[in-house]
Amino acid sequence: MSNPPLRVYDIMACDVYWDFEGTSLPKEQHKFLVSFYPTPGVPTPDLVESITARGPGGYEVEFTNQVFTPANTDGHIYDRTLDYYWYMVNLPTGFLAEGEYTIEVRGTDGSVQTRSRHQDGEVSRRFVEHYTSRREELKASFTPSGGQEIDGVPEVGELFCSWQTLDQSGGPDAYYIHRLSKGSSAREFDTQNLTWWDNIFIQRRRGHDHAGLNRGEVQVGAGLQERTAYAYFVEITDANVQGETNICIFQPHQVFRTPAVGSAATAT
Repeated sequence: MSNPPLRVYDIMACDVYWDFEGTSLPKEQHKFLVSFYPTPGVPTPDLVESITARGPGGYEVEFTNQVFTPANTDGHIYDRTLDYYWYMVNLPTGFLAEGEYTIEVRGTDGSVQTRSRHQDGEVSRRFVEHYTSRREELKASFTPSGGQEIDGVPEVGELFCSWQTLDQSGGPDAYYIHRLSKGSSAREFDTQNLTWWDNIFIQRRRGHDHAGLNRGEVQVGAGLQERTAYAYFVEITDANVQGETNICIFQPHQVFRTPAVGSAATAT
């Protein structure tokens, strides 16, 4: 039986404002990302020969075919909820130069696929300037947060997380992505094993044109475990299509805990 085809879903080549706490990495970074359609029966990394990003002035970055971790920030991530992989490499060397970026994917079957996009640095500057001018206000708006113990152990759909959006303080319209994992800190947040996330890119592909737009609250579509610490962070972007994104702002992680079974209420 032949292997399933390796098919690129979309790419990202964009600036990243890395506002995670407890790290020595600079805040101004950039990233390259390739997401793939599912390859049933075969792990997608087994079908990848190489992935190369290229940009203005001869800029070139090779992805590494390894598991992505917070330590290496380069490799593949498996989304068990949708049975698909994406590759990502974060570079702590400032924002991208404006211009066209192309990502080339070579498969073990000899196939070659390329996708390109144009990076608009003005969008990044506008978003980051507004975010940094309101950072403390935005950070204080998250709930639940601060390591608090919430009331009860939420079943699917019972937990709501909320925050202030940029447009509420006169800033630009933006899109918001929420990711939730077990863990009591940013360091323990497990990108490879998310409890739940608000995948606005898939929502957009399924016909929800405004998925994530100015969204200041999510209803978590997963049940949580008792006596467990959870961490989440909310990413701000200027688009809900990967290939149209110029900037991703990674806001600080928020932490809360669930109690032992017995509380009747849940936090909203």
